[in-house]
Amino acid sequence: MWELTKSFRFEAAHSLTGTTFGAASEEIHGHSFRAEVTVRGTPDPATGMVVDLGLLQRAIEDVRLTLDHKYLNKIEALGTPTLENLSRFVWDRLQHIGKLTRVSIHRDSCNESCTYYGPQG
Repeated sequence: MWELTKSFRFEAAHSLTGTTFGAASEEIHGHSFRAEVTVRGTPDPATGMVVDLGLLQRAIEDVRLTLDHKYLNKIEALGTPTLENLSRFVWDRLQHIGKLTRVSIHRDSCNESCTYYGPQG
């Protein structure tokens, strides 16, 4: 069994209410995000690949363009723009590409990340 991981970056702004950070979190502010998408599987005997990285890159680019330089609060399907919801949002848009095992969203400047392993049950 193999796992293949592809990363991408995006810059985005959001505002969050009801956190212990108070007004600082409620004001519109931005972050540099790094996402990692991991697919698990056995390489196809004909191609030697778990997933074609070109196809994965195309799917990721669509997601990246949806998020990059956007005000995340305006993306209705995202819900509250938390790390948790961002990881689920990316998962939902990439699950067709192969057997996803996890999607991680990192805010490296804040030393924070969240990993989503897909729906349970």
